[in-house]
Amino acid sequence: MIKRLQIAGKNGYRRREFQKNAFLYLMALPAVLYLFINNYMPLVGLVVAFKNYTFRGGIFGSQWVGLANFKYLFSTSSAWVITRNTIGYNLLFIVVNTVGSVILAILLNEIRSRRMLKAIQTAILMPYLLSTVVISYLVYAFLSAQTGYINGSILKAMGLPPVSWYSETKYWPFILSFVNFWKNFGFLTIIYYASIISIDESYYEAAEIDGATRFQQIIKITIPLMKQVIIMMVLMNIGRIFFSDFGLFYQVPQDSGMLYSVTNTIDTYVYRALMQMNDVSMASAAGLYQSVVGFVLVMVCNAVVRKIDPESSLF
Repeated sequence: MIKRLQIAGKNGYRRREFQKNAFLYLMALPAVLYLFINNYMPLVGLVVAFKNYTFRGGIFGSQWVGLANFKYLFSTSSAWVITRNTIGYNLLFIVVNTVGSVILAILLNEIRSRRMLKAIQTAILMPYLLSTVVISYLVYAFLSAQTGYINGSILKAMGLPPVSWYSETKYWPFILSFVNFWKNFGFLTIIYYASIISIDESYYEAAEIDGATRFQQIIKITIPLMKQVIIMMVLMNIGRIFFSDFGLFYQVPQDSGMLYSVTNTIDTYVYRALMQMNDVSMASAAGLYQSVVGFVLVMVCNAVVRKIDPESSLF
């Protein structure tokens, strides 16, 4: 009897709560529908990864092959290359972007002129707003073998022979790392700068009274109090460690076949499997593989962080 009353009480509270906020729920309905249609309805297509998909048979009429697509994916020579490139570049990007953006955010906090601060914030955010296609042409303007600025002006002035940038693999890990940092550092810097300005000024005032230098304040106060934001951003990036910036690895190298060994990632492989080989099943298997592994990595890393410092975990 008591349990029934408790259930009835909960149902009555939920009903009253819904009636009270009915207009807010109605406002949220379009966003919920969009999320469902865009993010959840396509999940039905995951079954393609386990089928030998044909356009005639469709999603549900094609032959079921189980894990054959995954077996073929991992048996090819490309599996190791795309996995190595995807993880390796993302680890490098996480380290470079995090360290570089934190340093720039700290330097940004040292600027006292509000006009100068606003100008710098606007300038560093501009690359983030540029399309990767535009960035690829900017890079081409520098690296073109015939008309590029580096070959035509810098190397020529130094008496050095021109470099065929789009056929030499050894340069591209550095080029891609630089382009990725240049595009993303503004956004990350502003996020870290926002966490810095939220720190209570009384900490710095107390440190100055105790005779701490500005560098000591940064090491002992600023960075430790930024820890939660830094860990959160790193965890979010780890969750996408099996995803790559398609434009960066496809558009910027101009889809040069001679650079595939250092620019081919899971995303570009899926695109080429779909567009060039017309293998929908293989592309779906590769996409599901990167999604599942990325999800597992987020859960594992978050569990480790929660065990060490529960306040810094995502959930």
